[in-house]
Amino acid sequence: METIQELLGQFKYLANNPRKQLDKYLAAGKKAVGIFPYYAPEEIVYAAGMVPFGVWGGQGPIERAKEYFPTFYYSLALRCLEMALDGTLDGLSASMVTTLDDTLRPFSQNYKVSAGRKIPMIFLNHGQHRKEDFGKKYNARIFTKAKEELEKICSVTVTDENLKKAFQVYNENRNEKRRFIKLAAAHPQSIKASDRCYVLKSSYFMLKDEHTELLKKLNALLEALPEEKWDGVRVVTSGVITDNPGLLDILDSYKVCVVADDVAHESRALKVDIDLSIGDPMLALADQFARMDEDPLLYDPDLTKRPEYVVKLAKDNKADGCLLFMLNFDDTEEMEYPSLKQAFSAAKIPLIKVGYDQQMSDFGQVKTQLETFNEIVQLNRM
Repeated sequence: METIQELLGQFKYLANNPRKQLDKYLAAGKKAVGIFPYYAPEEIVYAAGMVPFGVWGGQGPIERAKEYFPTFYYSLALRCLEMALDGTLDGLSASMVTTLDDTLRPFSQNYKVSAGRKIPMIFLNHGQHRKEDFGKKYNARIFTKAKEELEKICSVTVTDENLKKAFQVYNENRNEKRRFIKLAAAHPQSIKASDRCYVLKSSYFMLKDEHTELLKKLNALLEALPEEKWDGVRVVTSGVITDNPGLLDILDSYKVCVVADDVAHESRALKVDIDLSIGDPMLALADQFARMDEDPLLYDPDLTKRPEYVVKLAKDNKADGCLLFMLNFDDTEEMEYPSLKQAFSAAKIPLIKVGYDQQMSDFGQVKTQLETFNEIVQLNRM
């Protein structure tokens, strides 16, 4: 039987070697489709018998993408385009691109006229009035159009039966991830902050049934352990993405346990399963999107709902505070910061804002902020 450390080593390898994973699937005769942020219905790709392959930027240079973007666009989008242009994503049969923030809208057009010639783009323009019946019908049409474009570009067929099977696979994977997140919080000595990130990140580069099978093994071993004591800090993380290896090393060295997260790359899309009782698969996808809440990317007329949710996440998980990783030049996240700051101040829970960029290599400021945060936590515990 594999040990916890052996399984964590596998997840880390998978998370850090996406190109090798892609080449493995291509060598096996499978087609793969790039899934760009955010909320692309990748179940459609899985139902077509292809590999949904996550594209969330990453470390590396940004050179050719600068020909299409000014420098004040956030690095996640720049790196995604750079990867499509520099050959990193070669082998993909298509890409699913959404437009849920002000950077992704021009990104979709820049992708179309550049990388889109090599890797065709399937464009999704989600409707933000997603809860009303007319909104669900609109989004169901958007998903249907995406399915039809995928079928045409990749010469595949997506049946309702296979979509429903895909929904079951994805619901199970979300459930195992939620289970792992709670187990990781209860076992901070066995699961470091970096381990937690790699376990979740690896799923972007694997078929979800394969990831679920591996994750079940890890969860079973963790469940067999007693809860572990922790003398470090317990935090909730928030932001778009926190997968920079240098940052993760610092979190580990400063004994930071991530007890829960509000990170787009990690838990935000895991909260809501697809309702398997809905007969029309496209309406089922639209219904799932309609029930996605507490995300700064998604329209909600109740302005208090989002900050209250993040504060409650910290309280419910007995966190010492929140680390907010603010992606540089991300207007959506920056605009919501004042409301988050006000909510955490009212709750008397420390909130530390950390400027973040996927290309960061100097973490001196982060170290200083974590030292300050640790001092605040220790004072609060006295």
